This record gives sequence, structure tokens and C-alpha cells, in this order.
Amino acid sequence: MATSELTRELYDQVMVPNYNPPGVIPVRGEGSRVWDQQGREYIDLAGGIAVTCLGHAHPRLVNALTEQANKIWHVANVLATEPALKLARRLTELTFAERVFFANSGAEANEAALKLVRRHAFNRGETERTEIIAFEQAFHGRTLFTVTAGGQAKYREGFGPVPGDVRHLPFNDIEALEAAVSERTCAVVLEPIQGEGGIVPADPEFVAAARRLCDERGALLVFDEVQTGVGRTGDLYAYMGLGVAPDVLTTAKALGGGIPVSAMLTRASIAETFQPGTHGSTYGGNPLACAVAAEVLDIVSDPAVLAGVRQRSERLQAALAELGERYGCFEMVRGRGLLLGGVLAESWRGKARDILRAGLDEGLLSLVAGPDVVRLAPSLIIPEADLEEGITRLDRAIARLAAA
Repeated sequence: MATSELTRELYDQVMVPNYNPPGVIPVRGEGSRVWDQQGREYIDLAGGIAVTCLGHAHPRLVNALTEQANKIWHVANVLATEPALKLARRLTELTFAERVFFANSGAEANEAALKLVRRHAFNRGETERTEIIAFEQAFHGRTLFTVTAGGQAKYREGFGPVPGDVRHLPFNDIEALEAAVSERTCAVVLEPIQGEGGIVPADPEFVAAARRLCDERGALLVFDEVQTGVGRTGDLYAYMGLGVAPDVLTTAKALGGGIPVSAMLTRASIAETFQPGTHGSTYGGNPLACAVAAEVLDIVSDPAVLAGVRQRSERLQAALAELGERYGCFEMVRGRGLLLGGVLAESWRGKARDILRAGLDEGLLSLVAGPDVVRLAPSLIIPEADLEEGITRLDRAIARLAAA
């Protein structure tokens, strides 16, 4: 089939309609720029929803993929492979964790974490300790268990009955958390920055309280770092900037730089919960994915790269604040590192997607986090010239809407 026949109209004929993409069909990417079927160029400030952390077609990732492609692609977990062992060793060297479980997506990593914390209590004979505490506006994935842990009812509607004994509290409310964690709580699950919930950072005091309460009352603390992990916040993982280590951490998105891969990290004593046969993943630890992810981790863990994230963050935050002042569109900028949200002012409420569409017309890829937040998650190494051009195109998009 010719490329000219692979159109947006074909999408409606062959795809399940749970997405509604615009007419742009990208065919090539290099660095922080993308080209569509017509050869039009876009500055990418979306990063595939915080996935392409090193941009498109990074030479070292291309080399890692092609080298591994000429060796071995897949054996499932009936055998260990060198790329999976290398990646697991590096993750344990760089984080609090001592053990790693590989899967393919953030939802699968979170599913594994939720099963782990329940089974951990069960194995200790605490059969009544089944409650999982999560938070309003959280997002943890689209499986039935993870969508239940997520704090947005719209994602659960029509899929019931859902798993029980999951309780949702207001985010950043220490008093509510203090009252809720009990001898029935097996885990508290939180995002260091609520991504889909509007780019809302966890207060350091709230995170410290969660750690203290879990320790005092025998629960595990789980950090969903699917979106915040692998350099996104300016730390390799966001927990490192909060001064609190979780018991379980999930990572995906940027881990593969665009290749589907995820991991659940934990300590050895907790990992013992998953004995052979208790959980698994056919593709988890795929050699192709792990080879690329190991290269991603080596690049992003470089202190110079993480310092660059913080520098770019300062420039992008200042630009969003300046646009807010000029057009009255943003009342605040939230987030850390290169996971930022421009929160729309009252007169602009509900127009986040309008800004996204106007940006496309100006040659800009951006994101939303609900109807009232413009979300930006560019490459961690986006060149200064591309960042400035992206800001210019966002300016033009907002100016068009302001003048309409």
C-alpha cells in the first residue's frame, strides 16, 4: 500500500476509535524535530508523552538496537539474557533497589507493584492487610487494577465490578493520610508528580509523612515514576530530589527512549514475595528493549545531562510565565525539570486542547493534562535552538487564539 493511501481517513476505517488523533501523520524524526507525510517540520515539545527522552533516532540508541537485532531478539523468561542482566544490574547500582522485574509498559509495572504489595502482606500472614491507599486525580494505567488505583472515576466507568479495597484520598493532604493509614493498609501508592492529573507535584512534607506513616504502621510505600523517572525531573528518579526512598518503584516511558519497556524495582526482602509462578511477562526483559534501555540509562545518568535538564527547565518555565503575563493565558506554571504544566487562567479555562491544535498549525507538538493544563515534556537534551523555536511557535499559537 502506498504511503499516500495511509491517511487519517484510513484510521477511522481500521482502528478502534478509542483515540482521536489529528490529521498529522509523522514519518521521520531526528533529534527534537519531526516531519510528516507532506514533509512539514514540527518542533517536538511532547516527547511522545515523556517517552522520547533523548529525542528521535539518537545515534547511540540506533546503534544499540541494531547491534542487538543482529544477535538475539527473544527467548522469553525461560532463559536469562545478557541485555536484561546488564540493565537490571545498572538499575540496582543507580537506585535504592536490589531487585528488578521487567515488563513492557507502565501499566504492567504498576500492575506488578499492586500485586506485589498485596501478596507481600499475605505471605507474612497478614491476611486482613489488603487495603491500598491511592489518591484523587492519580493515574496509574489502564488495566482493571491500575485504573482502579487511579483516582479518576471517568476511566473506571462501565468497566465494573473493579477490584476492591482501594481507597482514594486528597493529594498532598497529610491530615487525611494520617487518619487513613492503618493496620489494614498494605501500601500507599503515589506519583511524585501527578501527570495526567494536571502536573501537580507532591509536597516534600507530604511524601515524608507518607514514608513515616508506612514505617510506623507496617505498610509499603510505592512510587509510580512511570512519567517522572529517567531524568525527567532533573534527578535520575524524582524520589532522589525528595529525600525519601520508596519500597517499590515503577519506571517505564523514558526508560526505553521510545522502545516499549518497563520495570518494577524493589528491595530483596520484598522481592522474595514473587517466587516462581506467582507473576510473569512473556515479553518482559526482551533483549532488544533492554539493550536500548541500558544505553538510555547510561546517557541520562550522566550528571551533565541531568544538569542540562535543570537548565532547560528554568528557560522553559520562564518562557511559560512570560507568555502567561503577555496573553493572560497561564495563571501558574507547575512541575519539575522537563515535566511542566502551564495552568490556564480563568478566562482561558477549557482551552488546553485548543492551544495544542493551534500549536500543530504552527508546527509544534505539545500535550495537555486535562482541559485546563498545557503540558510540555520535551527531550531532555533538546538543543537550545530547538527549544527557542518551540517557544516561538507556542507564542504564535497562543497569539492566534488570543486574537480570535
